[in-house]
Amino acid sequence: MTTADTTAPESHSFEADVAKLLHLMVHSVYSDKDVFLRELISNAADACEKLRYEAISTPALLGDDPKARITLLTDAENRRLTVEDNGIGMSRGEMVEALGTIARSGTKAFMDRIRAAQEGEGAQLIGQFGVGFYSAFMVADRVDVVSCRAGSDEGIIWSSDGKGSYTVAPAARDEAPARGTRVILHLMEDAASYTERYRLERIVKEQSGHVPVPISLIEKPGAEPQEVADGAALWIKPRSDITPEEYTDFYRSVAGQFDEPALTVHFRAEGRHEYTALVFVPGSTPFDLFDPDRHGRMKLYVKRVFITDEA
Repeated sequence: MTTADTTAPESHSFEADVAKLLHLMVHSVYSDKDVFLRELISNAADACEKLRYEAISTPALLGDDPKARITLLTDAENRRLTVEDNGIGMSRGEMVEALGTIARSGTKAFMDRIRAAQEGEGAQLIGQFGVGFYSAFMVADRVDVVSCRAGSDEGIIWSSDGKGSYTVAPAARDEAPARGTRVILHLMEDAASYTERYRLERIVKEQSGHVPVPISLIEKPGAEPQEVADGAALWIKPRSDITPEEYTDFYRSVAGQFDEPALTVHFRAEGRHEYTALVFVPGSTPFDLFDPDRHGRMKLYVKRVFITDEA
Protein backbone atom coordinates (compact mmCIF):
# COMPACT_ATOMS: atom_id res chain seq x y z
CA MET A 1 0.00 0.00 0.00
CA THR A 2 1.38 3.44 -0.87
CA THR A 3 1.70 6.37 1.49
CA ALA A 4 -1.12 8.12 -0.37
CA ASP A 5 -3.37 5.13 0.27
CA THR A 6 -2.80 5.29 4.04
CA THR A 7 -3.27 9.06 4.39
CA ALA A 8 -6.21 9.70 2.07
CA PRO A 9 -9.55 10.13 3.90
CA GLU A 10 -11.86 7.13 3.65
CA SER A 11 -15.51 7.97 3.05
CA HIS A 12 -18.24 5.84 4.65
CA SER A 13 -22.02 5.98 4.75
CA PHE A 14 -23.81 5.89 8.08
CA GLU A 15 -25.79 2.77 8.91
CA ALA A 16 -29.47 3.17 8.01
CA ASP A 17 -30.47 3.48 11.69
CA VAL A 18 -27.93 6.25 12.28
CA ALA A 19 -29.02 8.16 9.18
CA LYS A 20 -32.66 8.05 10.32
CA LEU A 21 -31.70 9.14 13.82
CA LEU A 22 -29.64 12.07 12.54
CA HIS A 23 -32.52 13.19 10.31
CA LEU A 24 -34.88 13.16 13.30
CA MET A 25 -32.38 15.01 15.45
CA VAL A 26 -31.73 17.83 12.96
CA HIS A 27 -35.27 18.29 11.66
CA SER A 28 -37.24 17.93 14.87
CA VAL A 29 -38.02 20.90 17.07
CA TYR A 30 -36.49 20.52 20.53
CA SER A 31 -37.05 23.23 23.10
CA ASP A 32 -33.78 22.54 24.91
CA LYS A 33 -30.69 21.97 22.80
CA ASP A 34 -28.41 22.44 25.81
CA VAL A 35 -28.43 18.69 26.41
CA PHE A 36 -25.85 18.14 23.64
CA LEU A 37 -23.15 19.45 25.99
CA ARG A 38 -24.25 17.16 28.79
CA GLU A 39 -24.04 14.18 26.42
CA LEU A 40 -20.56 15.06 25.17
CA ILE A 41 -19.29 15.66 28.71
CA SER A 42 -20.79 12.33 29.83
CA ASN A 43 -18.97 10.55 26.99
CA ALA A 44 -15.73 12.29 27.97
CA ALA A 45 -16.16 11.31 31.64
CA ASP A 46 -16.82 7.69 30.60
CA ALA A 47 -13.60 7.71 28.54
CA CYS A 48 -11.65 8.91 31.58
CA GLU A 49 -13.21 6.20 33.75
CA LYS A 50 -12.33 3.53 31.16
CA LEU A 51 -8.72 4.68 31.19
CA ARG A 52 -8.63 4.61 34.99
CA TYR A 53 -9.91 1.02 34.92
CA GLU A 54 -7.47 -0.17 32.24
CA ALA A 55 -4.57 1.58 33.99
CA ILE A 56 -5.07 -0.63 37.05
CA SER A 57 -3.51 -3.51 35.10
CA THR A 58 -1.45 -1.35 32.70
CA PRO A 59 -0.18 1.75 34.59
CA ALA A 60 1.98 2.78 31.63
CA LEU A 61 -1.16 3.93 29.80
CA LEU A 62 -1.25 7.01 32.04
CA GLY A 63 2.24 8.07 30.99
CA ASP A 64 3.22 11.39 32.56
CA ASP A 65 -0.38 12.68 32.55
CA PRO A 66 -2.19 10.69 35.29
CA LYS A 67 -4.88 13.22 36.30
CA ALA A 68 -8.16 12.95 34.37
CA ARG A 69 -9.64 16.16 32.98
CA ILE A 70 -12.23 17.52 30.58
CA THR A 71 -11.64 20.84 28.82
CA LEU A 72 -14.06 23.10 26.95
CA LEU A 73 -12.41 25.45 24.46
CA THR A 74 -14.36 28.25 22.80
CA ASP A 75 -13.45 30.16 19.66
CA ALA A 76 -16.17 32.78 19.14
CA GLU A 77 -14.46 34.30 16.10
CA ASN A 78 -14.64 31.02 14.17
CA ARG A 79 -17.86 29.83 15.85
CA ARG A 80 -16.26 26.70 17.28
CA LEU A 81 -16.72 24.80 20.53
CA THR A 82 -14.33 21.97 21.44
CA VAL A 83 -14.87 19.32 24.12
CA GLU A 84 -11.64 17.48 24.93
CA ASP A 85 -10.72 14.73 27.38
CA ASN A 86 -7.52 12.85 28.19
CA GLY A 87 -9.29 9.52 28.61
CA ILE A 88 -8.87 6.19 26.85
CA GLY A 89 -9.22 7.56 23.29
CA MET A 90 -10.21 5.54 20.20
CA SER A 91 -8.42 3.60 17.50
CA ARG A 92 -9.57 3.76 13.88
CA GLY A 93 -11.74 0.65 14.25
CA GLU A 94 -13.26 1.84 17.53
CA MET A 95 -14.04 5.22 16.02
CA VAL A 96 -15.90 3.72 13.05
CA GLU A 97 -17.78 1.38 15.38
CA ALA A 98 -18.66 4.05 17.94
CA LEU A 99 -19.54 6.94 15.60
CA GLY A 100 -20.75 5.27 12.42
CA THR A 101 -23.02 2.56 13.76
CA ILE A 102 -25.55 1.98 16.50
CA ALA A 103 -24.62 -1.51 17.59
CA ARG A 104 -27.20 -1.57 20.35
CA SER A 105 -30.57 -3.20 20.72
CA GLY A 106 -33.66 -1.02 20.94
CA THR A 107 -32.61 1.56 18.34
CA LYS A 108 -35.86 1.29 16.39
CA ALA A 109 -37.92 1.54 19.57
CA PHE A 110 -35.94 4.62 20.57
CA MET A 111 -36.63 6.32 17.23
CA ASP A 112 -40.31 5.36 17.42
CA ARG A 113 -40.51 7.14 20.77
CA ILE A 114 -38.99 10.26 19.24
CA ARG A 115 -41.49 10.24 16.39
CA ALA A 116 -44.39 9.67 18.77
CA ALA A 117 -43.28 12.54 20.98
CA GLN A 118 -42.58 15.14 18.30
CA GLU A 119 -46.03 16.71 18.71
CA GLY A 120 -45.70 17.14 22.45
CA GLU A 121 -42.90 16.08 24.75
CA GLY A 122 -40.09 15.76 22.18
CA ALA A 123 -37.84 18.07 24.14
CA GLN A 124 -37.82 15.66 27.08
CA LEU A 125 -36.71 12.59 25.18
CA ILE A 126 -33.03 13.33 24.92
CA GLY A 127 -32.26 13.19 28.61
CA GLN A 128 -34.35 10.10 29.17
CA PHE A 129 -33.18 7.89 26.32
CA GLY A 130 -29.66 9.18 25.65
CA VAL A 131 -28.88 10.06 22.04
CA GLY A 132 -25.29 10.67 23.06
CA PHE A 133 -22.82 11.89 20.49
CA TYR A 134 -25.39 12.48 17.73
CA SER A 135 -27.02 15.30 19.72
CA ALA A 136 -24.06 17.45 18.59
CA PHE A 137 -25.72 17.81 15.18
CA MET A 138 -28.55 19.80 16.76
CA VAL A 139 -26.17 22.75 17.06
CA ALA A 140 -23.33 22.01 14.61
CA ASP A 141 -23.31 21.81 10.83
CA ARG A 142 -20.04 19.86 10.97
CA VAL A 143 -18.38 17.81 13.69
CA ASP A 144 -14.74 16.70 13.71
CA VAL A 145 -13.54 14.08 16.18
CA VAL A 146 -9.78 13.70 16.65
CA SER A 147 -8.65 10.85 18.86
CA CYS A 148 -5.55 8.95 19.94
CA ARG A 149 -5.91 5.75 21.95
CA ALA A 150 -3.89 5.40 25.14
CA GLY A 151 -0.72 3.45 24.42
CA SER A 152 -0.74 4.37 20.73
CA ASP A 153 0.86 7.22 18.79
CA GLU A 154 -1.62 7.06 15.89
CA GLY A 155 -4.07 9.95 15.73
CA ILE A 156 -7.32 9.52 13.78
CA ILE A 157 -9.75 12.19 12.59
CA TRP A 158 -13.44 11.51 11.93
CA SER A 159 -15.52 14.20 10.22
CA SER A 160 -19.16 14.55 9.15
CA ASP A 161 -21.85 17.10 8.37
CA GLY A 162 -24.47 14.66 9.66
CA LYS A 163 -26.15 14.30 6.27
CA GLY A 164 -25.49 10.66 5.50
CA SER A 165 -21.74 10.06 5.37
CA TYR A 166 -18.48 10.61 7.23
CA THR A 167 -14.75 10.44 6.53
CA VAL A 168 -11.97 8.82 8.54
CA ALA A 169 -8.29 9.68 8.03
CA PRO A 170 -4.99 9.68 9.91
CA ALA A 171 -4.35 12.89 11.85
CA ALA A 172 -0.99 14.62 11.96
CA ARG A 173 0.75 14.20 15.31
CA ASP A 174 0.39 17.90 16.14
CA GLU A 175 -3.34 17.82 15.28
CA ALA A 176 -4.28 15.04 17.69
CA PRO A 177 -4.23 15.04 21.49
CA ALA A 178 -1.39 13.07 23.08
CA ARG A 179 -4.10 10.81 24.48
CA GLY A 180 -7.88 10.98 24.49
CA THR A 181 -10.50 12.57 22.27
CA ARG A 182 -11.18 16.06 20.96
CA VAL A 183 -14.69 16.80 19.62
CA ILE A 184 -14.79 20.00 17.54
CA LEU A 185 -18.22 21.47 16.83
CA HIS A 186 -18.50 23.95 13.96
CA LEU A 187 -21.57 25.72 15.29
CA MET A 188 -24.56 26.84 13.27
CA GLU A 189 -25.26 30.57 13.16
CA ASP A 190 -28.19 30.31 15.58
CA ALA A 191 -26.00 28.31 18.01
CA ALA A 192 -23.16 30.85 18.24
CA SER A 193 -24.08 31.61 21.87
CA TYR A 194 -22.55 28.26 22.88
CA THR A 195 -19.18 30.02 22.74
CA GLU A 196 -20.24 32.36 25.57
CA ARG A 197 -18.64 31.66 28.94
CA TYR A 198 -21.74 32.45 30.99
CA ARG A 199 -23.94 30.06 29.03
CA LEU A 200 -21.45 27.20 29.12
CA GLU A 201 -20.81 27.63 32.84
CA ARG A 202 -24.53 27.56 33.57
CA ILE A 203 -25.10 24.38 31.55
CA VAL A 204 -22.09 22.60 33.05
CA LYS A 205 -22.98 23.45 36.65
CA GLU A 206 -26.64 22.55 36.19
CA GLN A 207 -26.31 19.33 34.21
CA SER A 208 -22.74 18.02 34.50
CA GLY A 209 -21.30 19.71 37.57
CA HIS A 210 -20.92 16.45 39.50
CA VAL A 211 -19.36 14.07 36.95
CA PRO A 212 -16.26 12.45 38.53
CA VAL A 213 -13.80 14.42 36.38
CA PRO A 214 -12.88 18.12 36.80
CA ILE A 215 -14.11 20.36 33.96
CA SER A 216 -12.19 23.47 32.83
CA LEU A 217 -13.04 26.20 30.35
CA ILE A 218 -10.63 28.01 28.02
CA GLU A 219 -12.30 31.13 26.65
CA LYS A 220 -10.11 31.50 23.57
CA PRO A 221 -7.09 29.75 22.02
CA GLY A 222 -4.01 30.44 24.10
CA ALA A 223 -5.90 31.47 27.25
CA GLU A 224 -5.40 29.80 30.63
CA PRO A 225 -7.94 27.11 31.63
CA GLN A 226 -10.31 28.02 34.46
CA GLU A 227 -12.04 25.29 36.46
CA VAL A 228 -15.85 25.39 36.38
CA ALA A 229 -16.57 22.03 38.10
CA ASP A 230 -14.31 20.13 40.49
CA GLY A 231 -15.57 16.60 39.87
CA ALA A 232 -17.06 16.17 43.35
CA ALA A 233 -20.62 15.15 44.25
CA LEU A 234 -21.53 15.87 47.87
CA TRP A 235 -24.21 13.19 48.08
CA ILE A 236 -21.67 10.46 47.21
CA LYS A 237 -19.65 11.13 50.38
CA PRO A 238 -20.50 9.37 53.67
CA ARG A 239 -22.54 11.59 55.99
CA SER A 240 -19.82 11.36 58.64
CA ASP A 241 -17.37 13.07 56.25
CA ILE A 242 -19.61 16.09 55.53
CA THR A 243 -19.67 19.14 57.78
CA PRO A 244 -22.82 21.21 58.44
CA GLU A 245 -21.14 24.08 56.59
CA GLU A 246 -20.68 21.92 53.47
CA TYR A 247 -24.34 20.90 53.56
CA THR A 248 -25.39 24.55 53.89
CA ASP A 249 -23.16 25.70 51.02
CA PHE A 250 -24.49 22.94 48.77
CA TYR A 251 -28.11 23.73 49.74
CA ARG A 252 -27.65 27.40 48.91
CA SER A 253 -26.04 26.62 45.54
CA VAL A 254 -28.77 24.23 44.35
CA ALA A 255 -31.78 26.01 45.87
CA GLY A 256 -30.81 29.61 45.22
CA GLN A 257 -31.63 30.36 48.86
CA PHE A 258 -29.55 32.37 51.33
CA ASP A 259 -30.88 30.91 54.57
CA GLU A 260 -29.98 27.81 56.56
CA PRO A 261 -31.79 24.52 55.81
CA ALA A 262 -34.34 23.72 58.53
CA LEU A 263 -33.87 19.99 57.93
CA THR A 264 -31.34 17.89 56.02
CA VAL A 265 -32.14 14.29 55.08
CA HIS A 266 -29.29 12.23 53.60
CA PHE A 267 -29.48 8.46 53.23
CA ARG A 268 -28.48 5.58 50.97
CA ALA A 269 -30.95 2.83 50.07
CA GLU A 270 -29.50 -0.58 49.22
CA GLY A 271 -31.15 -3.69 47.84
CA ARG A 272 -32.51 -4.60 44.44
CA HIS A 273 -32.38 -0.90 43.59
CA GLU A 274 -29.70 1.31 45.08
CA TYR A 275 -29.89 5.07 45.28
CA THR A 276 -28.84 8.00 47.42
CA ALA A 277 -31.22 10.75 48.51
CA LEU A 278 -30.22 14.20 49.72
CA VAL A 279 -33.18 16.42 50.63
CA PHE A 280 -33.26 19.87 52.18
CA VAL A 281 -36.25 21.60 53.80
CA PRO A 282 -35.77 25.39 53.51
CA GLY A 283 -35.46 27.41 56.67
CA SER A 284 -37.64 30.17 55.19
CA THR A 285 -40.63 30.13 52.86
CA PRO A 286 -39.65 30.12 49.16
CA PHE A 287 -40.98 33.24 47.45
CA ASP A 288 -42.92 31.19 44.88
CA LEU A 289 -44.35 28.60 47.29
CA PHE A 290 -47.97 29.37 46.39
CA ASP A 291 -47.40 30.04 42.70
CA PRO A 292 -49.69 27.64 40.75
CA ASP A 293 -47.00 27.30 38.07
CA ARG A 294 -44.29 26.47 40.58
CA HIS A 295 -42.08 23.58 39.51
CA GLY A 296 -40.76 20.90 41.82
CA ARG A 297 -37.32 21.23 43.30
CA MET A 298 -36.36 17.54 43.28
CA LYS A 299 -33.59 16.79 40.78
CA LEU A 300 -32.81 13.31 39.47
CA TYR A 301 -29.20 12.45 38.71
CA VAL A 302 -28.07 9.16 37.19
CA LYS A 303 -24.32 8.41 37.38
CA ARG A 304 -23.91 12.01 38.61
CA VAL A 305 -25.46 13.41 35.41
CA PHE A 306 -28.59 15.57 35.64
CA ILE A 307 -31.59 13.89 34.01
CA THR A 308 -34.73 15.79 35.01
CA ASP A 309 -36.26 18.05 37.65
CA GLU A 310 -39.76 16.74 36.91
CA ALA A 311 -39.36 13.43 38.70
